[in-house]
Parts: sequence; structure tokens; C-alpha cells
Amino acid sequence: MTFVRSIIIGVVTMLVQAPSFAAGPELSGSVGAELRWFPDSPQFLNQLRHFQPSLIAEPEFRWRLDNGDQVTVTPYLQLDGQDGERSHFDLREAYWRHFGENWDLLIGVNKVYWGVAESRHLVDIINQVDSVVDVDEEDRLGQPMISLSTQLDWGRVELFVLPGFRERTFAGPDGRPRFALNVDDDNPIYESGAEEKHVDFAVRYSHYIGDWDIGAHVFHGTGREPRFSISSNGQQLIPNYDLVTQVGIDLQYTREAWLWKFEALVREGQGKTFAAMVGGFEYTWYQITQGAADLGLLVEYLRDDRDDDPTAAPATIFQNDLFLGARLALNDIQDTSVLLGGIIDLDSQSTLLLIEAERRLADQWTIEIETRLFLNVKDDPLLSNFSEDNFINLNLGRHF
Repeated sequence: MTFVRSIIIGVVTMLVQAPSFAAGPELSGSVGAELRWFPDSPQFLNQLRHFQPSLIAEPEFRWRLDNGDQVTVTPYLQLDGQDGERSHFDLREAYWRHFGENWDLLIGVNKVYWGVAESRHLVDIINQVDSVVDVDEEDRLGQPMISLSTQLDWGRVELFVLPGFRERTFAGPDGRPRFALNVDDDNPIYESGAEEKHVDFAVRYSHYIGDWDIGAHVFHGTGREPRFSISSNGQQLIPNYDLVTQVGIDLQYTREAWLWKFEALVREGQGKTFAAMVGGFEYTWYQITQGAADLGLLVEYLRDDRDDDPTAAPATIFQNDLFLGARLALNDIQDTSVLLGGIIDLDSQSTLLLIEAERRLADQWTIEIETRLFLNVKDDPLLSNFSEDNFINLNLGRHF
């Protein structure tokens, strides 16, 4: 009761005092120009052919209030020269955070990341995927939330109230990669009668014990992964968003040059109750050259036993897969780094190959090159949609 009373007193005091900004905003972030090149001709009608330019801006404004609170606003804007669905605006963050003695309260829009694995962000369920930015599911939309967290001797506990659901973004008819049928994201189907206004809930516990980092969560609400049904005219895919309950864990063990990672979940509400996991390790050889470069080897195994019926559960490509990768960090003045990795289906041998390289050109300029290759996917029911969509992405950014 003492803890609850301290939170109530803190919130009331904060609202009554109406704290003012201690100073003007701290500005950071980036703007950039991106060019995506598809070497192969498109597979489907109306798709863009080879070049896809876009402009991206993601500034970040931070204010400190005179009582120590924090206000953060991070808008995201992308203007695409080919795909109208890829041109979009989002508030990645727009929140006010109050810090108590051993607790903090956040109200607004925020991004929350859970998980430890490299190949798949399995347990990361709070934020919706912004899939028009990239296919790796690393980019996420801002999520409206009220978050209350406390740090105690036996771990950190976070409670989330999530009012308002964000639908997943999809490429338009001109876009690549996309499915053979266009996604009708204007008419989604919800299991909840409240539709996108359904309020979701989540709780997460995290702690570290020696070399172990431990996380566990429970989520109940509208699942971020849609399954698809065919429209009445047979020309479009309709996203279906189900109510799900998910329980998950993420573990990381650090020992000298070894980094062991594991994520697992059990989810009900999309067909039969299913389990999924990803686990493996990263081993790093330090200072392999005179320039003190580091080389890391990554190995992860992925398993997912969800229903194969795409009308019952969202389709996935990770039923029985192996991820192999290598990360090279030169540790030079330009912060040069390269990641090479591939996810191999152990049943069909279809492969997703990725190459990511980044280097700073000057104090405020960076260049990034990303390659996504879909290899041996002709017979895969899902990946065959992207068989002609290998691409190279060049991004020139200015950071401030």
C-alpha cells in the first residue's frame, strides 16, 4: 500500500504544481535520402520496375521540466517516389514521463522493445510492425500507452495499458515486395467488437542474476500479426486481427566472448494454441587485426508450430529454420560495421540472405547499404511472392 500511495501522491502533486519547461528542446535525429534498386523485373502487374527513391526524416525533441520530468516527441516522415502506401507519417514517440523515487509513469505514444535474438523479434509484441520501411520487422509504429514501472530489489515490473490498436502497414499495388493479391488495409476485420479501440494489457518482469538477464511477460489484446482472408471478389487480401493471449520469456547469458540468447512464447487465440522459440549464440573474436577489429559469429535455431492453415493463424516462414551470420566491427574512426546473415529453411532450403554495412562519412553523415535476397523460394507458398524482389538499399543520412 505504501508503494501505491506514493504513486498517487506523486501524480497528484505533479498535476497540481503544473511544472514548466526548464529549457528549450534538445534536438537530435536524422534526415536522409534512400534509393532502393530491384535488379529483376517485377512479378506482378502494376509493380514498380527497378528504382524506388524516398526521403526520410526522424527528428527527436526532448524537454526537461523543472521538476525532472521528461517530454519527448519523435515524428517519422517518409515520402516515397513510387509507392503511395510507403509514404506515411507516424509519431514514433510523443510522451510525458514522470520519475518517482523508485517508479516512473509514462503517458503518450512510445516504442518498447523486448527480446534478445538477432534473427527474429519473437516476443516483441507491444508495437506494430511498420513493414513498408523494411521486411526485417525491426521498424515499429508508435503505440499509445500508459506505462507504470517500478524497480525493486528482486527485479523490475512494468504494467502497460494500451488504448488504441495500430494496423500493420503494407505495400500498395505499386510496391515491392508485396503479395500477389493486394492487401485491403482499409477494411480490416477485428474479433473484438471494439475493433481498433480495444484496450490491451501487458505486464513484464525483468531482472539480472549474475551473468543472466531474464525477462518474462504476459500480453492480452489484439494480436499484432494479422491472418488473411480473401475478399468477396477474390481480388484482395483482408487482414484479420484476433484477440490473443501470449506468455513469453527471453533469456541472455553473457560469459567472456560468449553471448547465449533464447526467446520463447505460447500464444492462444489464433487457431490452435501454439509455441515458438528462437535460440542460439554469438561468439566474438576481439582485436583480430592491428586496427582492433572484432568479428562475431552468430548461430540461431528457429521453431514455430502454429497451425499451417493461413485462415486459422498468421502465416510464418520460421517453422524449422537455421540462422547463420557474421558481424564485423572495425572499431575505426568511421564506425565501420558489416553484418552478413542468412535464414535457411531446413525443410525446403529456401534462404533469406541479408547484408548490412554502415560507415560514417563525416561527423554528421553516414552511409548505409542493405541487401535482401530471396533465394530458392519458388516452391515456398509464402516467399514465392517475393521471388523477383531481391533488392539493394542505399541510404545517405545526416544526423544532428
